[in-house]
Formats: sequence, structure tokens, C-alpha cells
Amino acid sequence: MIMSKTTVAIEDAVTSLRAAKEAHGPAPSPRQRLAEDRLFARILTLLAPRIRHFIRQYGLGGHWEDAEQVCAIAVHRAIETYDPERARFTTFVNWLIRGELQGLRFRLMTDQRPSARKVAATTVSLHALTQTSDDAGPGELLIEDEEALAQTEADASAYLADNAMRAMIDSYVAHLRAIGIAQLSRRPRRPGTTPPTEKRPRLKVNSIDPEELRQLEERLHRNRALVEQRIFELSPIEKSEEDGAITKERMRQIAKRAARTIATIAQQDPRFAIMVDSATPPAPDQHQSPAPAAPPQRPGAPRGRDPAPEDHAVRLCEGDAGERTSRALH
Repeated sequence: MIMSKTTVAIEDAVTSLRAAKEAHGPAPSPRQRLAEDRLFARILTLLAPRIRHFIRQYGLGGHWEDAEQVCAIAVHRAIETYDPERARFTTFVNWLIRGELQGLRFRLMTDQRPSARKVAATTVSLHALTQTSDDAGPGELLIEDEEALAQTEADASAYLADNAMRAMIDSYVAHLRAIGIAQLSRRPRRPGTTPPTEKRPRLKVNSIDPEELRQLEERLHRNRALVEQRIFELSPIEKSEEDGAITKERMRQIAKRAARTIATIAQQDPRFAIMVDSATPPAPDQHQSPAPAAPPQRPGAPRGRDPAPEDHAVRLCEGDAGERTSRALH
């Protein structure tokens, strides 16, 4: 696109000023500062017709000096925040000048927009409404938000809870990964997976098949998504999940066992000690009657046991509910 000579001169002057500021650093010498001021004055001179046009357009002819000052502030801010890759400087500085002049008009005059005239709206200053003769600070400091403290505490609590839940999920997945890799390393390697010509030193543990490791990571990713959706509700339940390869009952079993495993991890990990303490139920009252004893089991009946976290982890890595535990990580 063809640009006018003034636009080209403005772009060149801004490029030179930005390069000079970058070369001089944060603490320029007096001579360097004088050179920067001269470049800035040249930019203001090139933008003078544009500035005069906007001052007249916003009806600030009676406050010409104030309008010129806010325009100079807008130009300085535009030079500091200008990104050459996104737009030209002349386009970027126009919006900043318009914003500064609009703010000045609201501070000095009533709202001149047609919508404000229609409803007879008037823009007033907060200082005129709140500040008295005894007030030393600005009027904005006297405004009190009654819900600010409660909202801040609620946001902080939600932020800490979200971080704690994600840390629990990370520990849970790392726990499953460690168990899965340990089981895969103890399994004998299937015949035909190692080429006969391959020469490598024998290890004490069998090497893990990359395909089995990939399947393990897929199951871990699936379990992580289920835990996030069904236990912690960090993400909405996707519709495709219900139509996947596993049934709703299988997903319920995975979430239930994951909750037990995460509870065990939370009791053992010192990072979650404060949550375990807060979730511990109070001690029973001594005046209360003791709980009824469990009925005696018949001789020879199989005694139930609470599965260990490792058993949960193995079952969680199963691809199908009917698969045996020994083939869960294949």
C-alpha cells in the first residue's frame, strides 16, 4: 500500500526513536536524552495536523492546552507500546489520541454523545461527590466494596482447591505408572519381539515393549480424564465418553477405585496432611453406646479383605472388565 510522505516520515522517526531508546538503555546520559527529546518533538510536529483535527472533532477548542498535553501523553504511550508487526504507528496512535481526548472531555464537560443527550445524562466526578475538605486522598479510595473481601477469599480458596486437586491427580497417575512399569519390567519378553541379530547387554530386568508402554500411557490418560470428570468435576463429561469402548458401569468402578487410591495417597503424602486432618471425623462421645459387633462368620467361609492400593492400580489399568489382572497392562 502506498503511504504519504508524512506517514513515511512518522514511521521512520518512531523507528529511530525506539532504536535510540533501546541503545541508550534505562539510564541515558544528558546528551542521549536530548537526542531522544528532539526525535519526540519531531514526531509531535509531524502529528500536529492530526492532533488539531481530533481536538476540534471532540469539541475541546476551549481547552486547547490541556488537549495538546493529553495528546502528547498519548503519543508517548503509543511509542512505548507500539508493535510494528500488528499495525502501523499512525493507525495505532490515532486510537490512543482519541481515547485520551474522550477522557478529557468527560472530565471537563458533560457527556456530549447523542445517547446521553436523549436521556439528559450528565457525567459527574467522583471527587465532587465523595471528597470533602478534610479528605487528603483521592475519592476512589473512599469507595468500599462490601463484597470484595468475601469474593477475594472465595477466589483464593477455589484457586488453592484446584491446585490441590490437580496435585492429587498427578500423584495418582504417577502411582499407577510406577506400578504398571514395574509389572511390565517383571514380565518375560514375548518370543519374536527381539531380532536374533540384535546385540545388546543382558539386563537384570526384561526390557519393556514400546507398544505395551504406549498402551499403558493410553489407559493412564483415560483414567486421568475419568477422575477429573467424575470425582473432582474439573472438566465436563464429554458425550463421546459414554459411547466409548468401556461401559458406564466400568467407568463407575474405575472412579470408585480411584477415589480409594487417592484417599490412601492423601494419607501418606505430607503435602495433603492438612486436608486429611480437616476431613478426619471427630472422636465419638464416651456416653454413646458402642457400635454393634459384626456377625460371626461361618467356619471355612472366605474372609473378605480390603484390596490394597496396588490392586486398585492394577485393576484401573485394565482395558476390559473381564480381563485378568496379569494381563491388565498389555
